[in-house]
This record gives sequence, C-alpha cells and structure tokens, in this order.
Amino acid sequence: MAECFVAKASEMADGDRRIVLAGSSEIGVFYKHGAYFAYSNYCAHSGGPACEGLLINRVVDLIAPDRTYQGQTFSDDVHFVCPWHGYEYDLKTGECVGDRRLKLKRFEVVRRGDDIFVIA
Repeated sequence: MAECFVAKASEMADGDRRIVLAGSSEIGVFYKHGAYFAYSNYCAHSGGPACEGLLINRVVDLIAPDRTYQGQTFSDDVHFVCPWHGYEYDLKTGECVGDRRLKLKRFEVVRRGDDIFVIA
C-alpha cells in the first residue's frame, strides 16, 4: 500500500477537505471535529464526485411523547452530499444515508508530525 501526501495539518481547518489523486483513484479527505476521514470520491449511485459536495449536519425530526410532530433540528452528525444527484453519506462511516447497503470505500489517514497522509 502506498502513502499519498494530503496536506500539512496546519493548513486544514475544521470542515476542510482535500481531494487527492492516488494512482488512478481520487480520494476525498475530510477534517472535522479533530478527526480525519477519507473515502473514494466516486459516488456509489452514479460515479459522481461524492466527496466534493456540501457538508451538512443531519436533520432530525422532533417527535413528542404523544407522537406528534414538533418540527426539525440539526444533530452533531455530519453528512456530505454528492453534487450530482444528492446522495448523502455519513462522514463517520461512508454509508449512504438513504440506503445503508451502499457504502463508499474508506481509506486510512495517518498523521506524522504536521504531515497528513492517506494510505491507498
């Protein structure tokens, strides 16, 4: 397995991402809440650039104890959205939110000093 340089850690702020080329594969590397996540940049739905869309917090329906709808709010869980057709993926797992059977290939990220690498 090869290591591919992503960025200096000091160059990535919370919510940043980098798209790196590892051989013939594109990998999206995210930095969020002090952790790094890396996934194949090819959407499981139609091959679009899955890691290049919006980062959004998961929307949660608020249901009262009597089962009545009370509105919506946002959770701390983060999703990223493929810009082609809106498929959402869980940032922590790479699973498609709408169909948990679909999952992006995950890659390991390592930090050595101030250098961030993805193992591809």
